[in-house]
Amino acid sequence: MEMIAIIALGAVIAGFVQGLSGFGFGLTALSVWAWMVEPGLAAVLAVFGGLVGQIIAAVTMRRGFSLALLAPFILGGFAGIPLGVFLLPPLDIAMFKAALGTFLVLWCPAMLFVRDMPRIRFGGRIADALVGLIGGVMGGLGGFTGAVPTLWCTLRGMDKDTQRAVIQNFNLAMLTATMAAYFATGMAQAVALPLYALVALAVTVPVLAGARFYVGLSEQRFRQTVLTVLTLAGIAMLASAVPALIGRL
Repeated sequence: MEMIAIIALGAVIAGFVQGLSGFGFGLTALSVWAWMVEPGLAAVLAVFGGLVGQIIAAVTMRRGFSLALLAPFILGGFAGIPLGVFLLPPLDIAMFKAALGTFLVLWCPAMLFVRDMPRIRFGGRIADALVGLIGGVMGGLGGFTGAVPTLWCTLRGMDKDTQRAVIQNFNLAMLTATMAAYFATGMAQAVALPLYALVALAVTVPVLAGARFYVGLSEQRFRQTVLTVLTLAGIAMLASAVPALIGRL
């Protein structure tokens, strides 16, 4: 019963974050679930919950969509997902979370304090595809599709509607492919179906509530929200990973 409550709580919090920022379900949910849910199950539930949230968001939020801008990210992401799924079983989850958490905690606050952040203009679509590749790999590792592409879009200087459209639809495509890969490889087991239903129910209203808040955000406030979400996710990852690593010493 306690695990069910934790799963529901993580889905509610992560759903609101996803509705507000357009990403972050996996990062947020896993920071809550890491204390009680088995890593393999948590990864699958994070992907499923993020997929449900993105479907809801895609139906309700359609601003700034550009297929030409989105396509390189998605093509790169599709190439990265199989690699991420392949790496998940032997992966040292604690080490991965510690590395990702450290990066987010160091980089995102620094970006918060930069008033006029320089824009990255080089690389074009090839760079976008490489960033999508990284997002795909991280998606296969447990639904972390949005972190690196979101940072990249922020550095590109995209306006909030364009950035959200790219990340939202990229995540939708990546999470769909990742969930299909989990089912194909047997990682998404039928015995977890009641937990899938629980996550789907828990995420619906918070996603819609977060999307309502998003509409009223200014460009600057949206950027601050995105970087704050990433920073908090990094802190939560470190909080769950560091004790496990220390215990090995």
